[in-house]
Amino acid sequence: MRMNSQDNFQNLTVLRASDWKDYTLLDSGNGRKLERFGDRTLIRPEAEAIWQPLLPAREWAKAQAEFVPSAEENGGHWVSPKKNILDWTLGYKYLKFKCQLSNSKQVGVFPEQSCQWDWVRAQIAAAKRPVRVLNLFGYTGAISMAAAKSGAQVTHLDASRKAIQWAKENRTLNQLSESSIRWMVDDGLKFVQREIRRDSFYEGIIMDPPKFGRGPKGEVWEFYRGFPDLLRAAINLLSADARFLLVTAYAIKASSITLDNAMREGMRGRGGKITSGEVCLVDQSGNRTLSMAIFSRWQREGIEGTQ
Repeated sequence: MRMNSQDNFQNLTVLRASDWKDYTLLDSGNGRKLERFGDRTLIRPEAEAIWQPLLPAREWAKAQAEFVPSAEENGGHWVSPKKNILDWTLGYKYLKFKCQLSNSKQVGVFPEQSCQWDWVRAQIAAAKRPVRVLNLFGYTGAISMAAAKSGAQVTHLDASRKAIQWAKENRTLNQLSESSIRWMVDDGLKFVQREIRRDSFYEGIIMDPPKFGRGPKGEVWEFYRGFPDLLRAAINLLSADARFLLVTAYAIKASSITLDNAMREGMRGRGGKITSGEVCLVDQSGNRTLSMAIFSRWQREGIEGTQ
């Protein structure tokens, strides 16, 4: 059988974060990125940035702190010309976030995900009725805040108590009621399986599984081993009139085609629309796009939403 090699994946989508006022990707290159978070300018490692920087070295030298990686995977430390860079608040449209220099290179918010926050918000608004949303591997809860701000009843799950506490501070910043978000410190797959047994279904599910991690009781998570079972379980947890399923993956050796294949297999027979691709940042020059993660998302037909 002869196939047109351009047909199957010609519609893979590149999502570019926009509408930011408090964040700018200033430059990237030589395995690093120069970013402005509010009034803080930071340098963080970025393996995808294999090109040369556009800005001169003197602009990079103005950064207030840099995360210097170590030989150990995910290890490293912040080097700061200023001794104390305290917590600060970042704003995006209808959302606020607490930022700080964490023990990893993260600061508590992933700016490239803003397009997904807007998309989830649109899916919830289009339902025009109460919606239950589950956010697995929720970290500090940016997308949980977006969903709750849209009127959804959110269950936010993470294995880290520290991340949950950070997310609770974001809930307070966003003036959300205590009842708007249910907090769970748990293993993602075990929780989903229990919810299935309890017939506790959701209209929207969000997941951002890491490459590797451990649950609160030492459960080992490895993406390629655990993700297929988790995706199947999450699909079974969707209600009969579910609105959306969103998967994002960072730091794995896979393409968006991998997620697209898995999503299409799992959602076969359910109808709706599947979109897969990459989540990106565009630097201030507008000439360079930096890929940050791959994604795949399913939505019920008729819900357009924001890219």
